[in-house]
Amino acid sequence: MASRTPFAAGEGFALDQSYRLAHLPLVAPHHPRVIASAPGKDYAMGRHGKAVSLALPVPDVDHLLEPELRTMPFAHKIAWDIVTRRRGKLHATLCGAPVTLDGAQRYALAGIGPITVELRGLFSGTVNHGRLYLRVYPEKRDGENLLARIQRLLARRETGLYLVGLHNLTDDLDFREAAALAALIERWWDRPILRWQVEALWLLEAWDDLVLDGGVGETVPLRALDVGNRPYPNP
Repeated sequence: MASRTPFAAGEGFALDQSYRLAHLPLVAPHHPRVIASAPGKDYAMGRHGKAVSLALPVPDVDHLLEPELRTMPFAHKIAWDIVTRRRGKLHATLCGAPVTLDGAQRYALAGIGPITVELRGLFSGTVNHGRLYLRVYPEKRDGENLLARIQRLLARRETGLYLVGLHNLTDDLDFREAAALAALIERWWDRPILRWQVEALWLLEAWDDLVLDGGVGETVPLRALDVGNRPYPNP
């Protein structure tokens, strides 16, 4: 997978610029490599203006990986307090901010119906070095990726990769810690973690990328609506 972190033997794992701007100020605000702000970026110590995105809600699953993560040599560099603060807010972003839904889009989303998805992981990408994710594998219906259909309905790019941010690092990893992380990712790469049915999406309101100061503004049903003879429901 091209978007996967290319770990190299004998090398450490450094938090990258995007992570140091958007995430590190939230999990380790006194770290010397925090980027408090950057020209052209709406961030001030990890916080930004209100953003509304369309997200797929995910059950709290951190406890499933925690026992093994606690044994890792980099365990002391995981922001465990952030895990607790994000419970009830785990999600995979389908369409980033800004998102507004009109009546026709709501009707089309409702017509999709519930979607079966599966979580697998662990994952680290080529950006946001420092955030560890799980991957969402959606149901295909008549050969179609249903999450890609949702992105098309909102005229957004079909990403093909749907990630759930699960853990955040508070510091760079040395080469031994990086090797342990690479091995952990390899062990968990295709391991199914959870399968469930999604019956609604979230319009997620947030003032930071970890949704520490935000939450669910509205749920958007994925089920048929009784709209009579109307072409679509009113917004």
